[in-house]
Amino acid sequence: METFYLVVFAVQLLAVAALEFRRGSKDRIVATSAFNAFKNNYLVVYSLMMAGDWLQGPYVYFLYSHYGFQKGDIGRLFIAGFGSSMLFGTIVGSLADKYGRKRASITYCITYILSCFTKHSPQFQVLMVGRILGGIATSLLFSAFESWLVAEHFKRGFEEQWLSMTFSKAIFLGNGLVAILSGLVANSLVGSLNLGPVAPFDAASCVLAIGMAVIMFTWAENYGDPTESKTLLTQFKVAGSAIASDEKIALLGAIQSLFEGSMYTFVFLWTPALSPNDQEIPHGFIFATFMLASMFGSSLTSKLMARGRVEGYMQIVFLVSAAALFLPVLVGVSVYMYAPVDVTDTVDQFMTESAGEATDSISTSGRIQMLGFCVFEACVGIFWPSIMKMRSQYIPEESRSTIMNFFRIPLNIFVCVVLYNVSAFPITFMFGMCSIFLVMAAVLQNRLMVVSEKDKAKTKPVEAWPEKEHETEAEPLNV
Repeated sequence: METFYLVVFAVQLLAVAALEFRRGSKDRIVATSAFNAFKNNYLVVYSLMMAGDWLQGPYVYFLYSHYGFQKGDIGRLFIAGFGSSMLFGTIVGSLADKYGRKRASITYCITYILSCFTKHSPQFQVLMVGRILGGIATSLLFSAFESWLVAEHFKRGFEEQWLSMTFSKAIFLGNGLVAILSGLVANSLVGSLNLGPVAPFDAASCVLAIGMAVIMFTWAENYGDPTESKTLLTQFKVAGSAIASDEKIALLGAIQSLFEGSMYTFVFLWTPALSPNDQEIPHGFIFATFMLASMFGSSLTSKLMARGRVEGYMQIVFLVSAAALFLPVLVGVSVYMYAPVDVTDTVDQFMTESAGEATDSISTSGRIQMLGFCVFEACVGIFWPSIMKMRSQYIPEESRSTIMNFFRIPLNIFVCVVLYNVSAFPITFMFGMCSIFLVMAAVLQNRLMVVSEKDKAKTKPVEAWPEKEHETEAEPLNV
């Protein structure tokens, strides 16, 4: 493994450690023992669920390549996953409000385990079924668990500010520490132990089974609106009406779709961006490095929440993430302009050719891009607890899971369109498009802050007019 990867990992590790050790009293929230027990139980479950997802992450693209599928076929498999999340996942996820978030969480475990089993087959049709199951599971992962947490938190009478602490810790562990360990374990299973690219998926199945057992024996059931007469169509109408009547919810959905759409596009693009000539790069270790950057971002979030409004600092986060994903475009253009190249070459073609034959080393342009990707992942780490906080404020409880799955519809359409045309556009164009969407997210975030401030001003109680100095209080008559 190159020294470059180790240096980047070490620097980020030191940054995270410094940030945690310097956490001041302003960042700490004193809570009850009952809440801490509740929080720790959720963090254990959430970490196991995310471990089941992260173990697969670094090797999905690699597994399909190992089976001999080309970029176009791999793109169609990814499209199946996002399309399934949009169609079937929206329905299944919305049922959580009526039939219970605990049941939906268990369904996630079962569905994802079945998806992992399909990875043992090199048949395209079987892998397609696995992607469809994975799409359904993804919708449940990003709606059922958060909906259960928010409902159970307020049901038990805990303070609202404590919810932010749970969100921040969940992302720090589930999307940070657990993701790093998952990447390293996956890398060891495939590389050191030579168990093959399917091994991480088998490990994920075991972790998900353990998490399902914890849910079954420790979680209580809660609902959005369990009314028997309320059909799925009625739930959709109520959720659609809430989005249409409240600009804050609509803006929040658009912001989430723009950011997550760019994020999932990045997930598909980072491997070919860092190895344009199919260089042998340590996928698991790079993935762990990205997650360490995300961990840094989630650790920073608690400080940001303690010192300012979420709606305010997220505008800056979106602009920084836009600049980070625009870096591959700048690198490609600069290399193209300042090196001898045939005028008929495209930027992407030259970047690939200038890297030479496939080797075990990462190119200079790849190193620059990886640093930018780490910055983007830090922004992702800030995004998750922040968007969770805003969702808990703006989305009504009775339709929480349904609305959250509605938010994923434009996201999945966007990603499907991108992946369907991935072979038609150069990779620099795709990164540039993601940057534009992130700038749009920053603009909408500014609008959300303005609207929320206006609503707060409307609901603020009017203070009594101060009495004039020359007026005196009437004295009671002596009778």
